[in-house]
Amino acid sequence: MRISETIEIAEDELEERFVRSSGPGGQNVNKVSTAVELRFNLEANTSIPPAAKARLVKLAGRRLTLDGVLIIQADQFRTQEMNRSDAKKRLKDLIVEALVTPKRRIKTRPTRASKERRIKAKAVRSTVKQQRRGKPDFD
Repeated sequence: MRISETIEIAEDELEERFVRSSGPGGQNVNKVSTAVELRFNLEANTSIPPAAKARLVKLAGRRLTLDGVLIIQADQFRTQEMNRSDAKKRLKDLIVEALVTPKRRIKTRPTRASKERRIKAKAVRSTVKQQRRGKPDFD
């Protein structure tokens, strides 16, 4: 499975298990295993750069086991083949997202004019609230 120009995941690195899908499906749901559980050993993979692996660990969250295996469950579709392609697409999207290096934030300071605008807005708001505080006149 090609991820980018430099990164490719071999099919033998992916392990697929077919399980019964939960939810509605009529008589079909009890006898056909259409849901796919795609397992990818992230720890053993060498083609993904270490920085991207670290980002992928954060993105994976609870889908990553303690052994470093990424598990993706796909049971959205009623056919095994569509669920297989969905699981692979989701794995690819996750890896592509991890490959993007986040831009570093450049610290900035507020300008004098923006500080003055903020103070002025606070003063206006304060006067509006003070005017509401007056006691009602029941004449």
